[in-house]
Amino acid sequence: MVISWPLSRFVVLILLPEFMADFPERFYHPLEALDIDDFPGYAGRRSKAALTLSMLWGTTIALHLLSWGSWLVFGLTVILATHALRILLARPLPALKMLPATTSDGGAAAKGWETWPYVSLLVAAKNEETVIDPLVAALCQLDYPTCRYDVWIIDDNSTDGTATRLQTLALRYPQLRVLRRPAGASGGKSGALNQVWPDTMGDIIGVFDADARVPKDALRHIVPLFEQAEVGAVQMQKAVVNRAKNLWTRGQQAEMALDSYFQQQRISLGGLGELRGNGQFVRREALTQCGGWNEATITDDLDLTLRLHFSGWEIHFLLHPAVGEEGVERPLGLWHQRNRWAEGGYQRYLDYWRLIVQQRLAPAKTFDMAAFWMIQYGLPSVALPDFMMALLRHRMPLFLPVSSLALTLSMVGMFCGLRRTRPRSIWASGVQTLWGNLYMLHWLLVIATMAMRLAVRPKRLRWVKTTHLGSEEDLQADLS
Repeated sequence: MVISWPLSRFVVLILLPEFMADFPERFYHPLEALDIDDFPGYAGRRSKAALTLSMLWGTTIALHLLSWGSWLVFGLTVILATHALRILLARPLPALKMLPATTSDGGAAAKGWETWPYVSLLVAAKNEETVIDPLVAALCQLDYPTCRYDVWIIDDNSTDGTATRLQTLALRYPQLRVLRRPAGASGGKSGALNQVWPDTMGDIIGVFDADARVPKDALRHIVPLFEQAEVGAVQMQKAVVNRAKNLWTRGQQAEMALDSYFQQQRISLGGLGELRGNGQFVRREALTQCGGWNEATITDDLDLTLRLHFSGWEIHFLLHPAVGEEGVERPLGLWHQRNRWAEGGYQRYLDYWRLIVQQRLAPAKTFDMAAFWMIQYGLPSVALPDFMMALLRHRMPLFLPVSSLALTLSMVGMFCGLRRTRPRSIWASGVQTLWGNLYMLHWLLVIATMAMRLAVRPKRLRWVKTTHLGSEEDLQADLS
């Protein structure tokens, strides 16, 4: 039996972790050499989505009709299971020592503070009067020398009281800079960030959402991670501040714990670290090389993730402290938010597929990306034809082994993530894991319907934001 070259390479990569981690740098290229700025792909997303969905459905039907189809799925399951086992057994990278505390007047208590990196913190805000005051207060009172960082709030033509509140706050905090964008300004959040970041002084650019709950010592933990020359960005762990509100918010907290766990495990194996928007920090050099944020996507953080990796940068993850944010409390709002996240994540594969198949990433990252695409997007996309063919042929669904693996991986990862991010009793973590995985089933419907919708309907880019309540209960939630 002859094994194809891509499959044989995957097998070799699984068996040789050291090879995966230390692959030669010749696979990395400067972004300007990749020709991705004017991809012909942005306008052709619908046709590529339709082709992808047709291929997935056609392959699923063909595998049901072939006598050896089940064996091929079994082989795929073995490869994915081997990679999953390596992820579960990996040791996360050790935490670095944080910077010393500063004095109450903003001067550094330790010697050498004058050489600490300058940090610029950016927030794109639109109609955020309910949360803007505590956010600005937190950002302007961080435990970091006030002369070594500044805060920029971009008011994207808010129609509520956001502008008035920002005018008052600017008089109170000298390091606060406020820019108001006019009506009709393009680019949404990406456009707002791109308008400001070239004028900032920061060696490191931090981005927060308007509902962020920022720990006072956040910069003292973040900045040391950039001492490693290969680190282009760092993502903070995200925590749901209103997690006790209802079952939906509890599910979102479990979901974020799962994401945090896999972020750490994947990075430790040389896989893809990813940005999550709120609480993301990017090295100025890396952001310049990537050309800023992409204004032709609905998830700027996921798009920038790939651009950074294509440019040879690493993305690390900070487990503690966490940045807090409001979870969506109603099913309809959750449905819209998750559809946007799913579509943005799916779009980046459509936009950059040429660079992925041309091996512009190290093999460890390429394989890690392919494995998680199969579980996150491929499996839900083939669920309908797999189920229909199983009914017609009176047999079990062909991809049941992969589905079982995905469920097992989610259960173990979520339990470990909950124990790692917010230690509680084993019983409490176990109960939340059960509910969290039941809650996560909504992703199957989200991905499946998104893939079909993207294949038949053109997408209009526009600013989409989640309504933030900013209740007193949320502000005082425990983020530990």
